[in-house]
Amino acid sequence: MAMLQAARAERLGLDEGAAYSWGLNRSIFYAAAKRGFRGTAGVAKTGEPSTPRPTEETYFLGDEMAYRDPEGSRLRFTIGGETQTEEMFRQQIASRFGNEQNFRRAWAQAIHVVDGFDPEVLRSGHRFYSTVYKPRRDELAEEWTERYVPSAPPA
Repeated sequence: MAMLQAARAERLGLDEGAAYSWGLNRSIFYAAAKRGFRGTAGVAKTGEPSTPRPTEETYFLGDEMAYRDPEGSRLRFTIGGETQTEEMFRQQIASRFGNEQNFRRAWAQAIHVVDGFDPEVLRSGHRFYSTVYKPRRDELAEEWTERYVPSAPPA
């Protein structure tokens, strides 16, 4: 999720560092959503889903909103009080590819995947998920694991 979300963000105009932050942020957000959020219900007393309003602390990439780091001089995103940095993306995502060269190959492939889609698809969180991410997640995970993740020696 983080790789394709970051590639999507870069394609939609974020610089690489902000794109990495977005990708990591969205992967954390969707993992939390899958487990079920704790805390706010996200539904107003009227029973209607609440719609976030733009503020200085929010950032919209297409129709998806994330919180920006209000302390940072560069655009970075935060969730749960923690800012997702380029360094965190490298530690948590890029490091899984074994080395920088492998990561760059996988990154180029992720960019190539999102380049094949109209920007309107990329601006929609739902359309991105259903059209770009979901049909490729298993295939890419399997390919990248086979290609780039060192196998453990036999026991």
